[in-house]
Amino acid sequence: MAPLVPSSQPWVEKYRPRQVKDVAHQEEVVRVLTNTLQTADLPHMLFYGPPGTGKTTTALAIAFQLYGPELYKSRVLELNASDERGINVVRTKIKDFAAVAVGSARKAGYPCPPYKIIILDEADSMTEDAQNALRRTMETYSKVTRFFFICNYISRIIEPLASRCAKFRFKPLSEDVMTNRILHICNEEGLTLDAQALSTLSAISQGDLRRAITYLQSAARLFGSSISSNDLISVSGAIPEDIVKSLLAACKSGEFDVANKEVSNIIADGYPVSQLLSQFLDVIVNADDIPDEHKARICKKLGEADKCLVDGADEYLQLLDMASETIRALLNIPQGLVF
Repeated sequence: MAPLVPSSQPWVEKYRPRQVKDVAHQEEVVRVLTNTLQTADLPHMLFYGPPGTGKTTTALAIAFQLYGPELYKSRVLELNASDERGINVVRTKIKDFAAVAVGSARKAGYPCPPYKIIILDEADSMTEDAQNALRRTMETYSKVTRFFFICNYISRIIEPLASRCAKFRFKPLSEDVMTNRILHICNEEGLTLDAQALSTLSAISQGDLRRAITYLQSAARLFGSSISSNDLISVSGAIPEDIVKSLLAACKSGEFDVANKEVSNIIADGYPVSQLLSQFLDVIVNADDIPDEHKARICKKLGEADKCLVDGADEYLQLLDMASETIRALLNIPQGLVF
């Protein structure tokens, strides 16, 4: 079948919930925020959790429900990772927006509370100096401004900022929740996915609904309305399962030359080694024929190899080192002395 005509709007935006109550799988967060919206008296808020779980969507939905589309632009300042957010931005752009008094304009059907909202997406990437500079700004302009901080890692937000906010944790989405949302989009767009394709999409997106929707749209553009499991794997950049299992089989053979040949083929085919390590970890952890002691030894080596790759090490050498240690672990060869 011919590929579908590409839509000008990304499906992530097209199917983004417009109201807080429509956010999926965050029942506690939705319940508290829905009750809070009825009074329109919001505290500073901190949303944290894995990517693609609805943090930014929730913040935007709150702003739209408070002000409506017309007042949104004048009442809400949104800064994300593409913006400079060093200490100078806090001292100028954020402070200037926070200091301006709120007008008395109101729109029928919206609460329009007498304060503005500043949404700082990916706040955990802000420098510590910038976060410290925000403390005074939050206190000084609390009567006319509310701050929404959005981050993946709450540990990277300094304690004085975190203690000034109401904290909301967003849970990773379960496979059932993702499947229901994906099936809804498939029905709207006229796509056909079988059970295996749905399971594959949930696995490769790892609880990130935004990533799952992006993969689905990419596959629809390339392969048309009938999408298979292999189609999704090809657009996601995930490594085919048989490649990962072939590497494990080569390690189980106990022959270094066999493992080296498999590693060379993987590198020659251009597969990302960091992705391979992640999938190899899943295979090792779920393997029933490998003792726990051997699994622990292999997983330790996977962690070391991943850290070396982050630091810029050579992919071939790290993958070969990991394969060599896997062979030694599976053959129960004692580890050498570490100096």
